[in-house]
Amino acid sequence: MGMENLPQEITALVGREVYSKNGVFVGEVEDLRLELDRKEVTGLALHQLNTELFDEDVNAARGVIIPYRWVQAVGDVIIVNDIVERLRQPEAGDEEEEVPA
Repeated sequence: MGMENLPQEITALVGREVYSKNGVFVGEVEDLRLELDRKEVTGLALHQLNTELFDEDVNAARGVIIPYRWVQAVGDVIIVNDIVERLRQPEAGDEEEEVPA
């Protein structure tokens, strides 16, 4: 792949919606974190976050950066590992009761 294709492919990620592999909306790509020496994407900067996944402090900070290694697929949307769903710790009283299977 020639270098002339690289910028077009990278900028094509901006604006795409990000979902967990379970179909939960995570946010929208606002920018990318790049490792220029290695010429690779190392993170996705997300905004318009799902408030159910991220607490108010994170939303007030205007976004998060998730590691690119969490990305599982890129198409019309970006699919990431479901670890993103476990980032927010349940608050007291919000905990769901686990039922053994």
